Amino acid sequence: MRTPIIAGNWKMFTVVEEAKALVLALKDLVKDVTNVEVVVCPPFISLLAVKDVLAGSRIGLGAQNVYWEKNGAFTGEISAPMLKSVGCTYVIIGHSERRTYFGETDETVNKRVFAALSEGLKPIVCVGETLEERESGQTFDVIKRQIVGGLANLSVEQMASVVIAYEPVWAIGTGKTATPAQAQEVHAFIRKLLNDIFGQTTAEATRIQYGGSVKPDNATELMSQPDIDGALVGGASLKADSFEKIIKF
Repeated sequence: MRTPIIAGNWKMFTVVEEAKALVLALKDLVKDVTNVEVVVCPPFISLLAVKDVLAGSRIGLGAQNVYWEKNGAFTGEISAPMLKSVGCTYVIIGHSERRTYFGETDETVNKRVFAALSEGLKPIVCVGETLEERESGQTFDVIKRQIVGGLANLSVEQMASVVIAYEPVWAIGTGKTATPAQAQEVHAFIRKLLNDIFGQTTAEATRIQYGGSVKPDNATELMSQPDIDGALVGGASLKADSFEKIIKF
């Protein structure tokens, strides 16, 4: 039985005091939740402050990106040891906004995955097609390329720490959401790919989140699908009450 994982990707929102207030409110609202794993991913500047507020709670801390070198002359980058040192347990890798605006590729996603795993961080690896790719019938080709490239050379043991997030690019921040049937179709395809690469046991154990305009009013229907194991939530995670409703789907 896969435990659902709901992660909030705060993107470039909240200054430190806002981040602390948000997580303080959330901490109280979900203090009795035990059947869902909850993770918040604030901007880098707030990680340490949020960690302190989360002390004693079941909410995990994640970052939104990581560089693949441990240290060096890489101005502006953040390494896996740095994230570990401030209490992160998860890190988002390969989000479509990173791919679109900052040139990330399946190869650099793969480097980041290995860097995260080397420090005991759990990668949330994002995959998803654009509207043009979906309309031209390329969805499965794109997803296969991203999965095969992003997870290249991982062992079965390493895959045990990986979460996949399927986020159709055309549904991120647009208000459009894949129908439960559309989302399930791609999640099932991803699970079959994982079966082909890593075997049935790993495929059945890997959690696959859905992301893309997830809101309280569509969360239950999406997560009732057999291969959807939670959500990577953007805008709706920036308000404690709406994030709470998704967590308690």
